[in-house]
Amino acid sequence: MKQRTLAREVSVEGAALHTGEKVTLRLKPAAAGAGIVFRRTDLNGSPEIKPRVDLVTDLVRATTIQSGHAKIHTVEHVLSALHGCGIDNVVVEMNASEPPILDGSARPYVNLILQGEPVEQEADREYFELDAPVSVSRGNSSVIALPCDQLKISCTSADDRGIHTQHLSLAIDPDVYMAQIAAARTFAIYEDIEELLKLGKIKGGSLDCAVVIRGDKILSKEPLRFPDEFVRHKILDIIGDVMLLGLPLKAHIVATRPGHAINAELTKALFARLEERRKAPKRKERAARPVGVLPTETSLDIRRVLETLPHRYPFVMVDRVIEFIGNDELVAVKNVTINEPYFMGHFPDNPVMPGVLQLEAMAQAAGIVMMRRTAGAGKTAFFMSADKVKFRRPVRPGDQLLINAKITKARGDKLAVAECNCTVGGQVVSSAELMFGLVEEGEA
Repeated sequence: MKQRTLAREVSVEGAALHTGEKVTLRLKPAAAGAGIVFRRTDLNGSPEIKPRVDLVTDLVRATTIQSGHAKIHTVEHVLSALHGCGIDNVVVEMNASEPPILDGSARPYVNLILQGEPVEQEADREYFELDAPVSVSRGNSSVIALPCDQLKISCTSADDRGIHTQHLSLAIDPDVYMAQIAAARTFAIYEDIEELLKLGKIKGGSLDCAVVIRGDKILSKEPLRFPDEFVRHKILDIIGDVMLLGLPLKAHIVATRPGHAINAELTKALFARLEERRKAPKRKERAARPVGVLPTETSLDIRRVLETLPHRYPFVMVDRVIEFIGNDELVAVKNVTINEPYFMGHFPDNPVMPGVLQLEAMAQAAGIVMMRRTAGAGKTAFFMSADKVKFRRPVRPGDQLLINAKITKARGDKLAVAECNCTVGGQVVSSAELMFGLVEEGEA
């Protein structure tokens, strides 16, 4: 995917949320590779700040960055809109220290970006693709980032009384962001307002730019834009705060009661991982295609499983091969944890591992047997059919699947039939007879 900027300069005026100052904000096109740059035209020399998490100085109900004497408050809505709309390079020019709050959402900034007409540039977009889980916690809040091939956010928002608990999980792309996230407005608990005023915050706040929660009542100048507007705004803030990495992110973020402080902690942890990767000497890239199983190997750890199978998160259903029995049989393990992404929908109040994924685990195990049997380096096993499928009891978080796969018929090194079963605690939970084919990479 190519980097993007704007075709022309656009601007908007309004009052800032915390300082109350009137401010004009301009979005200006920038060259490929320039990134997002904030420029303070009201200060001598028009200093520039690149939004990065190591420049964060204040996280009380907003995200503030500072470089030298130049400071920008409440950057999250602007960064969220730019990140959500896929804008890589732009100058954000302001004549005050804080962007206008406008209606309290990112929708006015999305409209501004669309007025500027996003355009592709020659350079390819660079992502930070997370390669290992990262988690942070603070009190009753926690945020976990998991490897994923896209930006996905699963968020639970809740107040101390548990009255307005909301949950939402979305894969974020520009269409989803503009339709389902951007319009969600900022909100505050009524009892917190006095303390925020004492701290010198929300001088420009009103019901024109925020929703106020007072007990079980909602105070707003218009009806809620979504039944779950609060959790959508929490996702909006996360998208803005993780942009302080300096790169768009590919990860699955699972957040419980997030806020700017814990969002920044997560971003700092991700930034440290990014810096480690940049400083580490470049290793020779591992071949993308499966490397096969040696006849001398009697077991496989997870690294060798990943070298053998083409599957990746969240679809790797074999954690380890305990043993190979002769040339035609193996015993493998799949550990079932509550962190499996499918448990959010299958089922939230009664988590059960889908039977089709047990079937997939058996198919992957049988494929490993076949690849070892035929020295199938550079080949992939494709599941073709299933017969005599039975599911005998539920598999739940905390269970360990023992997968037995045995080749019973084979036609050369192309086709095979395997008898498979999964057991938990010595009891068979599922079984099937599977047919699959082994093909060269690129043939399918």
